Amino acid sequence: MRFTPRGYGGHRRSPDEVKRDGWQEQGVLAVSIDDHRLSWPERELVRQLGEKLYGRRDGEVSDD
Repeated sequence: MRFTPRGYGGHRRSPDEVKRDGWQEQGVLAVSIDDHRLSWPERELVRQLGEKLYGRRDGEVSDD
C-alpha cells in the first residue's frame, strides 16, 4: 500500500540534474557566474548576458 502519491518521496533530483533537464527539455539555461567549471572569459560572458537581459545585480560595483 502506498501512503504518498506517485512522484512524491523517493529520489530527489540534484540542482545540476534540474538545470541539465531544463536545458535539454526546454532550452532554458541556468548558470552561476561563480561556477568553477567555467573559465574567466566564460564567466564574464555569463555576467554580461545577465546584465543585458536583467540589469546589474544588487550590490555590484561598476568596473567601467
